[in-house]
Amino acid sequence: MTDTARARKLADRIRVVVAETLQRRIKDPRLGYVTITDTRVTGDLREATVFYTVYGDDEERAASAAALESAKGVLRSEVGRQTGVRFTPSLTFVPDALPENARTIDDLLARARASDAQVRQASSGATYAGEPDPYRKPVREEDAEDIGDAEDTGDAGGAGEARGRADGEDA
Repeated sequence: MTDTARARKLADRIRVVVAETLQRRIKDPRLGYVTITDTRVTGDLREATVFYTVYGDDEERAASAAALESAKGVLRSEVGRQTGVRFTPSLTFVPDALPENARTIDDLLARARASDAQVRQASSGATYAGEPDPYRKPVREEDAEDIGDAEDTGDAGGAGEARGRADGEDA
């Protein structure tokens, strides 16, 4: 039986330990602006996947990936020392797809804005196909009195009968 709460707590702790260790102890010049975004631990607490992003171009990302792989032993021993678990999980570093996903979403939003601008421009001089306000409105009291006067004269053509049924009266 796996304890997912324990795995989540351990994953959060590993994320913090790895980030602090990268900031304070690892002095590799290849290591760029690395951000640890997420950590996931398997149910048996034997393997941890650490997701990271690197600010920079492809060359800096590759150099940072190499630096993380070379610092894996130091990071794992620091995780084991600070977490106190019986078996220190093995660390796997995976570049996070977050920046690419964000860039894709930004491109989609820009396309949607351009499409909305085209629709807005096309509809600026357009008029409605039917009446300006095609929805029925509830009958106001002044209009109801006018309908009642029309019933007395016989001009309503059954409007009073429909109004009477709507009010719950039998005609």
